[in-house]
Amino acid sequence: MASTTFVLKEPTSKDETLVYMLFRFNNKRLKFSTGEKILPKFWNPEKQRAKETKQFPDYLEFNTRLDNCESAIKTVHRRLVNDKILPTVANLKEELLKELLDEEEQEGMTLFKFIEELIKTTSKRPNTIKNYKQAQARLTEYRTARKRKLDFEDINLDFYYDFTKYLQDKKYSVNSIAGFIRNIKVFMNEATDRGINKNLEYLNKRFKVVEEHADAVYLTQDELKKIYELDLSNNERLDRVRDLFIVGCYTGLRFSDLEYVTQENFIKDNTQIRLKTQKTGGVVVIPVHKFVKQIYDKYFGVLPTSISNQKMNDYIKEVAELAKIEDKVLISITKGGKREQSSHLKHELISTHTARRSFATNLYLADVPAITIMKITGHKTEKAFMKYIRLSQEENADKLINHPFFN
Repeated sequence: MASTTFVLKEPTSKDETLVYMLFRFNNKRLKFSTGEKILPKFWNPEKQRAKETKQFPDYLEFNTRLDNCESAIKTVHRRLVNDKILPTVANLKEELLKELLDEEEQEGMTLFKFIEELIKTTSKRPNTIKNYKQAQARLTEYRTARKRKLDFEDINLDFYYDFTKYLQDKKYSVNSIAGFIRNIKVFMNEATDRGINKNLEYLNKRFKVVEEHADAVYLTQDELKKIYELDLSNNERLDRVRDLFIVGCYTGLRFSDLEYVTQENFIKDNTQIRLKTQKTGGVVVIPVHKFVKQIYDKYFGVLPTSISNQKMNDYIKEVAELAKIEDKVLISITKGGKREQSSHLKHELISTHTARRSFATNLYLADVPAITIMKITGHKTEKAFMKYIRLSQEENADKLINHPFFN
């Protein structure tokens, strides 16, 4: 039996928050952003509609739009069933978007209107939405600078080469440009799936996302030990940040997942952590390292609260500097089509993501099979996983020295 519910994205927020529609069917769930926003104080969670109050005079129109969403999802679900098509999350979402966007709106939809609508209604994570907005901004700047029309039919190879050249002239790095191109392809794919776009030149193999292997650091076991043993008893702020960072280094969890680790996630006498990850929804089971166990005991089973990513990055650099993580590191990056090199102290390059990278690299150096590590990191392919591994030429030689081939 299919069912529809409406929930707030952030029910305890003091600001307006998105309303999601959840449609459950055949033991599956479609999560759809209605694009509607409301202050939680005006929301009736029992009726799953806006409260009928003078303080929110638009409640009638607001609730009508939610009614229309509910009616639309029921219609498309019934249509698929009647046509003997097995409903899936993908085809339901596609048909729902068509149902909510009538033919006249589809015909009048421009590329920039579509991107705006996609950003407004997507249920993607905040970082993904941020990347969408950055790609949108670059497209807007490009259109203005080139004084040219830019719509679906204009996203072709000529655009690709000129847009890439424009970004190179603006001194964007290769990987930044790759991100913009990747999201333009996302916009075009979404528009194509919804029947709005007919131009498929963006699928040409030459319309490609070009990336370079980014220089990034990892922390060795010795460096992690120095950070872990650093006396921060007189600085609670850095002490808690250090402890959370260490947990990341020995679990491989993203920082977006660490805040969801509770006592219930520690299983088998606290020897393993079992957690459903936020980004992929996959379940991981991770052996508990002795440092993690000690931190777990230190906080009586409640890990330190995560703070904003930006503050975490700033604070962990402070911690690493105090721990004397100061080797010089040479970083290379391509900007404006030219390869640039710069020297940094290692602690200056450490961020929250260094934890996950350190976890993968240290296990790899310990001869743990890649496929075993991938079970924890969640990488689907060894190619994607190997991007995480950070070995110098010397470390690679050290790893090989005991191989039978060299003995």
